[in-house]
Amino acid sequence: MSASTTKAPYLRLGVNIDHVATIRNARGGGHPDPVRAAHLAAEAGADGITAHLREDRRHISDEDIARLMSEIEQPLNLEMAMTDEMLEIALNHRPNACCIVPESRQELTTEGGLDAVSLGSRLPVYIAQLKNAGIRVSLFIDPDISQIEASAAEGADIVELHTGPYCEAALEGDHFKVSSEIDRLAECARAAANAGLEVHAGHGLTFDTVHAVAAMPEMVELNIGHFLIGEAIFGGLHSTISRMRALMDNARAEANGCASA
Repeated sequence: MSASTTKAPYLRLGVNIDHVATIRNARGGGHPDPVRAAHLAAEAGADGITAHLREDRRHISDEDIARLMSEIEQPLNLEMAMTDEMLEIALNHRPNACCIVPESRQELTTEGGLDAVSLGSRLPVYIAQLKNAGIRVSLFIDPDISQIEASAAEGADIVELHTGPYCEAALEGDHFKVSSEIDRLAECARAAANAGLEVHAGHGLTFDTVHAVAAMPEMVELNIGHFLIGEAIFGGLHSTISRMRALMDNARAEANGCASA
C-alpha cells in the first residue's frame, strides 16, 4: 500500500519523566517523585514511560529505575549510552525496551542522533546482547536514510527519529525549514517501515508541533518529556498529558480520514 492508502494504527505516547527528577535533584530529597509522575502519566493516557539513566546520573537515578521496574505496569523504555555499565544495568532490570542514544557529559540534552553507520562491529554485538535478554532495541537517530539502513542491518527493532531540528525550525518561525524537515521525517519514516523497523519519534515536540509527526501513518510511538513536564507547571501534569494525547489522537484520526469531533 502507498502511504496515502495505509490506515495509520493507534499511536502510542511515551512520557519521559527525566525532568521531574531534575527538579528533585536541584534541591535533594525525594520530591517531586518521578515514579509518582509515571503513575499520573499512565492515568492521563501515557502508554509507556521513558527514562534516561545518564552516566553522570544528573536526573534519573539507579533507584528510580529499580522502582519504575517494580512499581509501574506500563512498559519502561530505558534510554542509555552504549557502555558496558549501561548494558549490565539493562540486563539486570530487563526493561521492555532500551533506546541507545549518544551521550556527552557537556551537553544539556541529547544534541543529535546516534551514528549507527560509524559504530561498525560494536553495535550489532551490543544489540544482540540486549535482544538475547528479551529486550527490544531502539536506536535514536537523525532522519537520514543511511542511518536507517545501518540500523536495520545491525539488528535494531526500532528507530526513534530525532525531531529536534523540525521543532527548532518551528520555534524560530522558519517555515521553509519546517516544511523541509517534515518532508525529511516523512521520507525516513516510510523508509524505516519498509525496512521492517518500528518507527518512533521524539525530541522537542510540543502542542504546536506534534500534529505533523503524529499524522505520519508509519509512526507507532512518540516519546515526549521536557515540554510536558515544563507545561505541567502551569496546567498540571494530568491535564497536560491528556491534551497531548488528544492532539495525537486527532492527528491520527485525520490521517485516517475521520477527524474526531
